[in-house]
Amino acid sequence: MSTLIKLHPSGRQIESRPGETVLESLERAGYALPNNCRAGACGECKVKVLSGHFDQGVVLDMALSAEERKQGFGLMCMAKPLSPELVIEWGTADAKPKLFPPRENQRYVVIDRVPRTPRITEFRLRPLGQPMRYWPGQYVTLSDVEGKIPARCYSIANAPRPDGEITLQITRIEGGVTSVWIHDHLQIGDMVRINGPYGTFIGDLSLDTPVLCLAAGSGLAPIRALTEAALRRGYRKPVTLLYSGKTKEDIYELGLMRYWETKHRNFTFKATLTQERDPQWLHGRIPQILPELFPTLAGYNVFIAGSPAFVADCSAAVQALGAEETMIHTEGYFGQAQPSVAPAEQLMSA
Repeated sequence: MSTLIKLHPSGRQIESRPGETVLESLERAGYALPNNCRAGACGECKVKVLSGHFDQGVVLDMALSAEERKQGFGLMCMAKPLSPELVIEWGTADAKPKLFPPRENQRYVVIDRVPRTPRITEFRLRPLGQPMRYWPGQYVTLSDVEGKIPARCYSIANAPRPDGEITLQITRIEGGVTSVWIHDHLQIGDMVRINGPYGTFIGDLSLDTPVLCLAAGSGLAPIRALTEAALRRGYRKPVTLLYSGKTKEDIYELGLMRYWETKHRNFTFKATLTQERDPQWLHGRIPQILPELFPTLAGYNVFIAGSPAFVADCSAAVQALGAEETMIHTEGYFGQAQPSVAPAEQLMSA
């Protein structure tokens, strides 16, 4: 028996196939839901069911308490519909995912730092308290615990993990107090203050279209997180990631990119160099080489991250090739100290 899953408050409807969990049905229809373990152990996919019946399956009490069950909540990674109709809370009135409310003064410890390019160093941070919930593509602010160093915004470079670990890929900006402090003084074992998550660059890669991702510099970070989440969910349409660097020293994450190409036949990684030539890579700025690679981008979802100038130029280039403005998702890096907080109606309940 199939079930009609209705999303409240948008009224969108999804037909659930026999044997599918609610999470699987949502993902198949292109609606993202936070999840990690997919085994009823972490509670990340907790949703309130407004009407209808479902088999919750075996889940841990720490992930779904008895009180939460009474209130109608369920874990969608294990929940299978039993009634002809199931109404659940999901997203906003215009069927966009709701964002997690940002949390301030979270304490994280640096567990590793790895130089990626001459200017970009990767930092892996693990929380001392409750893991922060976020969507791939969002960012946080980072500063020292004492508050002596100005907080600056950095995109999270990995999809959510059960242990809450986040990866930040930070570019050294000469004259930038925070980035210089991070590169010169932040060591393994040090504690930092994290606020977040922030941002609305969360375009869902489970949409049923081909996807083109364009990145330059540490703009690769949010693109990497979005791509990882999509491939983890089993996205089947073609996904192409095109990265721009000045020289071959600027190309990083190559091992991960080749792994994804081997494991996921629908994923392709390409890189282009703007200031030198190398037979292994393309040559030229992305807006100039795009027409050679993609005669048309009609029907594509396009994700662009990098400097404001890079984002503006790439946006114009993909629109010239037929990409619809509503299907272009961008993240430009500005030097702002204060993050952008989404309106209350776009946030989940704390």
